[in-house]
Amino acid sequence: MSKVKQMESKSNKISQEHLEKIQDQQNKITQLLRQIGFIENEKHQLLHEYAGVLKEVEEFKPVLEEEYGAVNIDIGTGEYTVIEQEEKKD
Repeated sequence: MSKVKQMESKSNKISQEHLEKIQDQQNKITQLLRQIGFIENEKHQLLHEYAGVLKEVEEFKPVLEEEYGAVNIDIGTGEYTVIEQEEKKD
């Protein structure tokens, strides 16, 4: 009797070992997808925080410019150099 006919005579069920292997693989996939979701959510929150800080920076620039004029600031030392403005020719 061929293997196909022998398998037909058994119930249409894979072996317990194979079933457990498939179930284990699917559980791992589910767990990894859940972790990816958590990481993506955390990334999303961090990007919002980042955008907020960039907004703060942009809002603070005019305050600095009003106080010191157009300058480049060394954030390590606090020293600044004046940015030379080119005069417009008419």
